[in-house]
Amino acid sequence: MLLPLLSAATLLLTPSLAVFQDEAFHIDYHFALLGAPKESTTFFHQPNPASKASLIYTLSEEGALGAVNPRDGSLVWRQLLQGQHQSNASFLRAGEGQDLVVSGSLNQVAAWSAEDGRLAWRTATDGVLRDVEILELSDGKEMVGAKDAVALSGSHGAQSSVVRLDGATGAVKWTYEFDGSDEAYQVSASSTHIYAILLHKTLLGYLRIRVVSLDPVTGKKIDEYMLSSENELATADTIVSVGANSASPIIAWTDAAHSTLKVNVVGSKAISSFTIDQHAGETVARVQVHAPYHINSLSHFLVHYETATSHWADVFHVDVNNGKVTKAYSLPKLAGKGAFSTSTSDANVYFTRITRDELSTVSSASHGILGRWPVTSFGVVSGIGEVIEPVHAVSEVSVKGDAVSAIRTVVLLSTGDWILLRGGTATWNRPEILASTVAATFAMPAEVEAFAERLQAEASSNPVSAYVQRLTRHIAELKDLPALLVSFPQRVVNGFLGTSEDDLASDNFGFHQIITCATRNGRMLALDAGNPNRILWNRQVADLKKEQAWNPRLASSKGGEVTINSQAGTGFRYNISNGEQLVSILPVDVEGDAKAAREVRFTMTDSALDATVDSKPAWHFSPASGQTIHSLVPRPVNDPVASIGKVLGDRRVLYKYLDPNLALLVTKSSLTLGPSNTATFYVLNTVSGAILHASTHNDIDLTSPIATLISENWLAYSFTSAASATAPKGQQLVIGELFESLVPNDRGPLTGNQNYSSTISTPEPYTLTHTYQIPEAISKLAVTRTKQGITSRQLLALLPDSGAIVGIPYNALNPRRPVGRDATKDEQAEGLLRYNPVLEFDPKWLLSHQREVLGLEEVVTSPALIESTSLVFAWGLDVFGTKISPSFSFDILGRDFNKFQMLGTVAALGVLTFVVAPLVTRKQVDQRWKFL
Repeated sequence: MLLPLLSAATLLLTPSLAVFQDEAFHIDYHFALLGAPKESTTFFHQPNPASKASLIYTLSEEGALGAVNPRDGSLVWRQLLQGQHQSNASFLRAGEGQDLVVSGSLNQVAAWSAEDGRLAWRTATDGVLRDVEILELSDGKEMVGAKDAVALSGSHGAQSSVVRLDGATGAVKWTYEFDGSDEAYQVSASSTHIYAILLHKTLLGYLRIRVVSLDPVTGKKIDEYMLSSENELATADTIVSVGANSASPIIAWTDAAHSTLKVNVVGSKAISSFTIDQHAGETVARVQVHAPYHINSLSHFLVHYETATSHWADVFHVDVNNGKVTKAYSLPKLAGKGAFSTSTSDANVYFTRITRDELSTVSSASHGILGRWPVTSFGVVSGIGEVIEPVHAVSEVSVKGDAVSAIRTVVLLSTGDWILLRGGTATWNRPEILASTVAATFAMPAEVEAFAERLQAEASSNPVSAYVQRLTRHIAELKDLPALLVSFPQRVVNGFLGTSEDDLASDNFGFHQIITCATRNGRMLALDAGNPNRILWNRQVADLKKEQAWNPRLASSKGGEVTINSQAGTGFRYNISNGEQLVSILPVDVEGDAKAAREVRFTMTDSALDATVDSKPAWHFSPASGQTIHSLVPRPVNDPVASIGKVLGDRRVLYKYLDPNLALLVTKSSLTLGPSNTATFYVLNTVSGAILHASTHNDIDLTSPIATLISENWLAYSFTSAASATAPKGQQLVIGELFESLVPNDRGPLTGNQNYSSTISTPEPYTLTHTYQIPEAISKLAVTRTKQGITSRQLLALLPDSGAIVGIPYNALNPRRPVGRDATKDEQAEGLLRYNPVLEFDPKWLLSHQREVLGLEEVVTSPALIESTSLVFAWGLDVFGTKISPSFSFDILGRDFNKFQMLGTVAALGVLTFVVAPLVTRKQVDQRWKFL
């Protein structure tokens, strides 16, 4: 049988993967992300004024500030600011020729070293920040050293103020507080004035734009006026631009129908009106202004118009002497979406247009094309039939004579990828869409799943039937023999060099499972767990309205499919290999739970937990007085148990309390922070509602995370104990294990019972618990999973303070560790050690090694096809994945296996056999002749 021999040889030559120390940074992967960059906070800037080399700076939607090397897309530095995942405005500014960048988020203004991201200073404002700008000029003279910053702050309905901050120290130089309750909107600056823009609401509900002019040196008010916009502005959404740091900053707005554009040069009361062209009757959906942010630049700006199917632009000039605004020229209408960026060189201004097919640059002074580059591909994947569009971009141009000699453009695409185009060629890609992941799950490709099922069927059959099935399978595989013979030499070479990459369809170990991720903006994408740099597909699955949350839940199913349910609509199934949408499934209710018969469904509020079966009440749980429900964590659905008992060192057995309907419920006090704060942890039977175990902890810091987990017959939870007069603030980890009886070889009240039902009264389990003091807080807990549950388990913990993920062996936490004495020989045979209330995290437990993995929020695990290995995937701001073997790789060869030595030994034995065989034959013949 040629095919089985070839299959065995190929399997031998394919590199086998397992988890050893020398595999760090090889079998694990880490995406250090920033999140989707915001257009207003992304720019090129020179961190060293003496050098022409630039970095790309951005403050993302996720609240991450960082610098990226435009050469290769690598992250130079980053800082995680306040307000992550929040809708609060955030700002990032850089002064020309400065080695600092200034950020604003919530009520914090901070300056960072542009070169390495170190904090220079931080200042808090009285209210929420509305804008931050850099003063390019100070006291009427060109500044030497750090340039000052101006911050506008004010909460809704509260008094607003402007502060000027010293660029070197962050100290407040002066503060100006506005009278009335007008809403702060933006701050702007010219070469001589600081302008604060506020919105005044009239009795009829319209908005009027209030402009207050301030002296930059003293902070005193110079002038104040209202713009006559009360009949056009119903909301601030139609204000499309307030320029800053320009020789002639402007305010631009439109009416609600986007039919008229109005422009005011800040400092004058004149308003220029321009009719917006309606091409072929298309409705303008969006108007955007692009203008330079340098005082010495020409006072030119571009207005970008966008409809559902096309876009175009007009370029305007401002006469600095009289403040008159005129339309200079137009850029033609093109189909599809497009993005524009603004670049400066000396005083000249350049506009770059990016479409799905082309990148072109024009001067602000004339419509002549200075450079044009075709865009053949953005180098990213998308959903079936989905067109990739540019969302926004920033550019850096190099001009020689009358042409643009070079251009670098960083573009955010509709797929969520952030790429750099050098000319029209994509040079690198950062998948920032992964930073917005809110749900993820593992799924097995259909081909691998079918292969595993065939092997399982063969293993569970009698020898004759198994042989017939395997023979039939190999005969069916003969169709692949020609392709196998062609690729065999290359596979041999790759196997020796360790460079082979298993195909998804031929994944014999289950390492190339597909990780499906759902993102905050309604997209879904898939990664290959064995080759995460390859994104398989990326598509939009939910059409979300502004500020709409959809809370997706993913579940893998047989046949290589994944199901997604959410509040945004009905559930759908997708092919995990290519993202193709399959048939829709059961409708979802307002909570997003699929309707199914004979299913226990839970409704959880702060004051109660209710269970229903077929819309009929099953049981009701109310927390104690003064307590509210914090969380409910059920035992995982796929939680295999290899043994119903725990074998002791003397070979006796403690029987585990095993029930698939267990859940860990947490309630906490509703009082304010103080010594009386408590949290109670209940183990519930989710079918009957019976309380099987309960423990209460006092003096807990309820503002810190409470992580919980329940698996098999044990539970774990972590919390932060509040500081008190006798003890400092600290973190604790509690582990508990449930048994039917604490007497070996005895099942207690269940002795003699073959089966029992969760719907009737059952004996309460015997629970052993240990509490450990740990060095830092845990934000999330998970557990490794293997195919049959034979392998020892590890407790996975996310450590937000150190940016790490740790895998704690269960034996280090075992609640049966002896207290106050050394372990006996029988206990040592089980691996038990003397209980120590302080648990230090061994550096060897760190799955992330030396990496700083920021913002992790969730972690999921999945069993491989081999029993020893579990796959791990964690996400938040960053994405991290690995595969681990808690009991070592007992069923697979490791990376240290010497294939050359093995084959050399086989070859040597073959040569020896070839040489010695004639000698043995001759000796045998000679011996026969001697007896004749």
